[in-house]
Amino acid sequence: MENTAMLLHNGKIYLEKGRYAQAILIRDGLVAAVGTNEEILPQAGDAQVIDLGGKTVIPGLIDSHMHLYNVGRTLLAIQLYGSTSMQEVIDRSRAFIEKHQPAPGSIVVGRGWNHDYFTDEKRMPNRFDLDKVSTEHAIIITRTCGHMLSCNTKALELAGITAETAQIEGGEFEIGPDGQPNGIFKEHAMDLIQKLVKAPDFELSREIIKTAMAHASSHGITSVQTNDMYESNYQMVWNAYQSLVDEGIASVRVYQQCGFSTIEGYEQFMASGFRTGFGSAMNKIGPLKLLSDGSLGARTALMRNDYADEAGTKGIMCVSPEQLDAFMAASKKNNMQVAIHAIGDRAIEMVLDAYEKSMQHDGNPLRHAIVHCQITDLPLVERFAENQVAGLVQPIFLHYDMHIVEDRVGKELASTSYAFGTMDKLGIHNSYGTDAPVEDLKTMENLYCAVTRKDLSGFPAEGWLPGEAVDVETAVDHYTIDGAWNSFEEKVKGRLLPGYYADLAVLSDDIFTICPDQIKNVKVQMTVMNGKIVYQA
Repeated sequence: MENTAMLLHNGKIYLEKGRYAQAILIRDGLVAAVGTNEEILPQAGDAQVIDLGGKTVIPGLIDSHMHLYNVGRTLLAIQLYGSTSMQEVIDRSRAFIEKHQPAPGSIVVGRGWNHDYFTDEKRMPNRFDLDKVSTEHAIIITRTCGHMLSCNTKALELAGITAETAQIEGGEFEIGPDGQPNGIFKEHAMDLIQKLVKAPDFELSREIIKTAMAHASSHGITSVQTNDMYESNYQMVWNAYQSLVDEGIASVRVYQQCGFSTIEGYEQFMASGFRTGFGSAMNKIGPLKLLSDGSLGARTALMRNDYADEAGTKGIMCVSPEQLDAFMAASKKNNMQVAIHAIGDRAIEMVLDAYEKSMQHDGNPLRHAIVHCQITDLPLVERFAENQVAGLVQPIFLHYDMHIVEDRVGKELASTSYAFGTMDKLGIHNSYGTDAPVEDLKTMENLYCAVTRKDLSGFPAEGWLPGEAVDVETAVDHYTIDGAWNSFEEKVKGRLLPGYYADLAVLSDDIFTICPDQIKNVKVQMTVMNGKIVYQA
């Protein structure tokens, strides 16, 4: 990517807690100098000079866990986010088919429904609901969490799923009152239906990634830690990302979280040369990414005790303790970092057990992490600190989860969950992300939830578990320098200091001084990555 010198002045530039500058000079993709207008303007030389007009500048935001590839795919599918009724899901899906006119027999996908928001029928869509959309097309729509999907009868027929089909270990498909599959699939059972969806080829993958990168840039994101490479596609996905880097058109730095389900596939991946740190500052291999359980909304997060609102249900164990130990042994042998999805308290306990066995009190030099870390008691959080395990958390989840968590797990356990403030007090590295497309890449809403502990409507007025709130500077640090720590880049990324990457976002308002309730309304006006403007409102 071609670099040009740039000087931004007359602004409020966040450097680190309690330190701000007025101006910043950028050369060769790096921060060359920061200081007052009087100190920096004389150094302009041939640099492009931009008057910030008093605007606030923060380091480029780093999403510590998401699925950028799926963000791009979702932008090209049925958009079901924000649907408030079963009928709206049906209507949006019909409208998509009417607009795009897919051929009969083709596969039509969508994402974003959440039945807890439905005002007509608070239940999951089933095949009979989606048959109202079409009986000629296979309709497959994924819940916003990504841990459950619904499909119509045509999709069941094409996939060959019947009452005689065996259940899948680590997953479940529901059987209706008629004794037949009702079109609702959870966790690994989703593979039975998702196999119908043709994987994008190389050229389409490039377009998907470019679309997603542009969306990320518009929200001030300059780096992502993204779970897009899987056992079945890792070489093609890596090549697609790398081609955009080679052509100088990638607008986001990528740290790949690599998902595997078998030891054999994982060992083959590493034998082919892929290891944590392989690649460049623009496209780099990060950790092994495993899935230990499901989601709270779908009641598939793995709990120690039954769900408070569904007796007999403890969630789904997606990987056994023995499998975890085997993956950790292979990772240790190959110096691979590991990040494991764990939401329920039993899943978190299980992952911490596996980490402790593998690390043997060596201080976690590979910076292993747990993704989500939602349902915890204090002893579990203290184990993070004792083992120096990082937390990759999503404050934006509070918008929805605060309304269901007490029902799901009971008042006592809810009161110690989403303990982001406690994590800070214990010195735990925690970094912010969105898990997009589970939530959209709305970075200011994410910061707002971390600082206020309120949902996007401002409820509750005093914040939910307000003792777990953090101040704005701390929240920005978790979204920047702490994200850089995950990828071993905290000395070159996540700050606007000399020698660091020139990645930054210019904001419409001063998030450090406005009423915290207004942070969610702040807009990104410009994003700079590697010293180049990649987005401008």
